[in-house]
Amino acid sequence: MYSVFIVDDEVIVREGLRNKIDWEHSQFSFAGEASDGELALSMIQDIKPDILITDIRMPFMDGLELARAVKKMLPLVRILILSGHDEFDYAKKAIAIGVEDYILKPFTLEEILAGLHKAAAALDQQKQQSTDIARMKNELESAYVLARTQFLSDVVLGTLGAGEAIQKAADFDIKLIARCYQVAVGAIHCGAQCGADALLEAKSRILALVDKWGGGGYTDTFFIAPDIFVAIVKGAQPEACEDMAFSLASSVSHEVAKSAGCTIVFAIGSIGEHTAHIAQSYREASAILKQCRITDRNKIISMNDIEHKEDSSIVLQENDPLFERLNYADESEIDQIISEYIAMLGENSGHFSIIASYLLVDVIMAVSKLIEELGGSVSEVMPDILSHSFVESAVQSEAVFIGAVRGILEDVLRYRSQHVQGRYADVILRAKKYIDKNYADPDICLHSTAAAVNFSPNHFSAVFSQECGITVIEYLTNVRIEAAKRLLRNSSMKSSDIAYEVGFNDPHYFSFIFKKVTGISPRDWRNAEARP
Repeated sequence: MYSVFIVDDEVIVREGLRNKIDWEHSQFSFAGEASDGELALSMIQDIKPDILITDIRMPFMDGLELARAVKKMLPLVRILILSGHDEFDYAKKAIAIGVEDYILKPFTLEEILAGLHKAAAALDQQKQQSTDIARMKNELESAYVLARTQFLSDVVLGTLGAGEAIQKAADFDIKLIARCYQVAVGAIHCGAQCGADALLEAKSRILALVDKWGGGGYTDTFFIAPDIFVAIVKGAQPEACEDMAFSLASSVSHEVAKSAGCTIVFAIGSIGEHTAHIAQSYREASAILKQCRITDRNKIISMNDIEHKEDSSIVLQENDPLFERLNYADESEIDQIISEYIAMLGENSGHFSIIASYLLVDVIMAVSKLIEELGGSVSEVMPDILSHSFVESAVQSEAVFIGAVRGILEDVLRYRSQHVQGRYADVILRAKKYIDKNYADPDICLHSTAAAVNFSPNHFSAVFSQECGITVIEYLTNVRIEAAKRLLRNSSMKSSDIAYEVGFNDPHYFSFIFKKVTGISPRDWRNAEARP
């Protein structure tokens, strides 16, 4: 359906066209009319018709001036000119402007309809051309994206030499030359309860974030597999490189968390000074991912979190897989670990007690190593598991074996939680002490706290959130609110003065945050505390 606008200073012509054309049973609709070009132009700007029928000779603005203005404003509009026999010069000018048809007066309804159908055919052709162009553009863009993804895959897999990689990078407007490089790899996991579109939603959120992120040419991102996101991070200094890697990983993790049931585990490789190190950093990040399992919460793990040998090679999963998993696992992973052991037993059902004993000793060794690393001794923490009688009794049946392994794993994860959160315990402890001491300073923030523990803000933010389960600002807010409660309970200070006393610059904002945290206003909280 194409809309038609009519312009003619003769009322009889406008009425004739409006009333004679069977709009209801044609492919055209009546959009409006005007008696002169000047009045028509403002109406056409608002209505935006597909076809314009206009007389040439009109007051204020003639048809040719109107046609020029409309073509400039709406280039795709098709124009039919109505003209007298003695206006051939006008006809030549109209053709030059690009009108669709030039119809001489007096005209018949058939001539008008023929002109309209000619204009409609031109519009149909234009639509088809636009569709074809859009399809070609999409195909070219798809081919470009595929080629870019293949190129970046070759870079991280190390199949291209430095010279060839730098040369090809220019084809994709990628600035591969930098002072240092680091690779972050994220593995997305959507739980069994998620719908088929959960992964697509998570990826869509990541792509939208990356578009906004930009990275100033210092990050190149792509999906090397449907659920594996890769970011090549470049920087002028190692600190800036690491800061950007953690910042991107944190931002992506936050976006993925918005997709119900989906989580992402990020692994960040080491930093190097040559393009060849990109492949090494990618291998390191991939190896880290193999050492931990996807869980129901996001994680960011860097090379600093992984134990090294003297030759600086990573202690890979094959050497002690359970120990590395226990460093980051939570209780939701216990069933998965047990299932893997049961699968191994199923493959060797004829030698159950022997294989079960071997596997149980493997669990005990990993648990002992973790407890020792956390400063304890397995002989003091879990002495029973070191006896031969424990192992012998635990492998009498599959059910008993499962119960024994579950008990050991639950105990060690509980011990780990009680004796610090991973390898950053000292950092977290120093940060909390700094906040507890300086919360009354209105200028305390993420940056000042990170500086106090010698971390970059983004790296520290990611570590603190992951280890404590809340952000730095949330912890600071909680400390301030608890301090405010003490003052409300034990002093007669006004709530506005208490706001300044605990580090808030605005008493109104303090009241808002206090109510948000406690559910009631500072005044109501004080009154409730004062009641016997």
